[in-house]
Amino acid sequence: MKLKRRAFLGGFNRFRLMLTLGLAVVLPAAALIYVNFSQLRAFERDKVLEAAIHLDFQEMLAITEKKINKKVYTMTEDARSLFPSPDIDDEEKEKALDLILAKSPWLSHVFLFDEKGFVMLSQPQQMNDKYIRKEHEHMAESYPQWFSLEGKGMVEDIHKRTRPLFMTGPTKRADGEAYMTTAVFVLPQLSNDRVVLGGVTFDSCYLQKTFFPEMLEESVTKKMSEQGGNPLAMIVYPANMDMGHDLKPLATSSGWGEGKPEVMRKFDDVFRGLAVGIKFQGTSVEALGQTWVHRSFLILGFLSLMIIGGLVLTKHIVSKEMALARLKSDFVSNVSHELRTPLALIRLYAETLELGRITTQEKKQQYYRIIRKESERLTALINNILDFSRIEAGRKEYEFRNTDIAELVRNTLESYRYQIEQQGFAFEESIDSNLPAVPVDREAIARALVNLVNNALKYSSDEKFLGVKLYRENSVVKLEVADHGIGIARRDLSKIFEKFYRAGDPLVHNTKGSGLGLSLVRHITHAHGGEIAVESIPGKGSKFTLSLPLVSAVQQPVSA
Repeated sequence: MKLKRRAFLGGFNRFRLMLTLGLAVVLPAAALIYVNFSQLRAFERDKVLEAAIHLDFQEMLAITEKKINKKVYTMTEDARSLFPSPDIDDEEKEKALDLILAKSPWLSHVFLFDEKGFVMLSQPQQMNDKYIRKEHEHMAESYPQWFSLEGKGMVEDIHKRTRPLFMTGPTKRADGEAYMTTAVFVLPQLSNDRVVLGGVTFDSCYLQKTFFPEMLEESVTKKMSEQGGNPLAMIVYPANMDMGHDLKPLATSSGWGEGKPEVMRKFDDVFRGLAVGIKFQGTSVEALGQTWVHRSFLILGFLSLMIIGGLVLTKHIVSKEMALARLKSDFVSNVSHELRTPLALIRLYAETLELGRITTQEKKQQYYRIIRKESERLTALINNILDFSRIEAGRKEYEFRNTDIAELVRNTLESYRYQIEQQGFAFEESIDSNLPAVPVDREAIARALVNLVNNALKYSSDEKFLGVKLYRENSVVKLEVADHGIGIARRDLSKIFEKFYRAGDPLVHNTKGSGLGLSLVRHITHAHGGEIAVESIPGKGSKFTLSLPLVSAVQQPVSA
């Protein structure tokens, strides 16, 4: 009934551990994994990342347009500040306009219109270009008529806008189609009712090769310095142009390559008719989003595996600690029984002798012998416990001395010969007497041999055989202890040398023991620089082999 209750409590404790792990760790971890997985699926389905990038691109394009407009406003205002009064003669006007062209090489044409007439000049060095000359002639002919008809309305509109009017349109140049931008403004020193208009036309080559590339490069560089990430590229192109792969840019930043922009924005004021676009270099927003989602899935999968691995490891460690705690509890119980039996026998036989109930000398000698054997058994058990305690605390010391190993093994076995024969064991002893001296701790090696012999005696139920063999093999001395007992299952072979461990065979559990013997044997062997091996077949017996080096690297007492 006690065994059943203990088994039930052990199962309940394991169930409680599993429940605790489930509620405290597994469920939160699983919920976290599920939420992240669902969020990634939603990102993938709804293209949230792509939408966020597009929104960021739109904001960047709006800021870029604002900077471009501001730059053009400033350049236009600088030119306007140099314009002459309309009340001077035409010769003076031409001189003033010529000075503006000289100070502003990015302008192709400047003009001034008032009630007296229209004065227009173009960059002298550009007048040899037939396209610019034709452009000059067209403006000189059409602008006076246009301003005469629409001038008053334009002046009122400019005063309302508080900034110039800008006109952008296609033009011709030697290297192909270009775009020119003209700013029309009023002069600040004049009253609002006078129809006086000044204007400047920006050089299309300057816009295409200098102004736009510099402004785009500035925007891209600033964005990358602020946020980093994939390199960006920008483009300015005609707003009415087809968005296919044959898109012909007016100007681009470095790294544009080919293809269409991810996001575009039409200019709304200064460069009406043109558009600005943006994209990543060498990739697309869609590909970037897919890469990010896939990478996130991989990271989530890796983290999930790590969490699962951590849970499995935690369960293994906790289970191992619980098993160790259970083994320690069994150890205390077993040691208590082990101590109780010899003490009870010693007390019983001592009281019998004390009361004088034994009259024959032969019987007294038998009782004395039993008391001595039980005290030796008790001493051996206590020594095992003390040795184990010292090993656990790291205070176990071994004193190595050159020893006649054959004489040590023979004397140890001789002290146990009576017990071996009394229990009906067939005993075979094969000791090579010509072995050289071996540096060992005599007491430790004797205890290791005694533990192995005791195990052979305890766990042999049917065929009672004990064989001890000592011999040399190359540079190693080997000590073998063999029996024909119950043997050890294969699953237990790797665990029998662990502290407190006892095999699952019913005979093992029905036989009292501390579970420390083989652990001490392994520690003693390793402390001597040797190895211990076991060969066993369940039901046919076991053979333990201690291998001790003939020459030890240890020349002084060693703490374990």
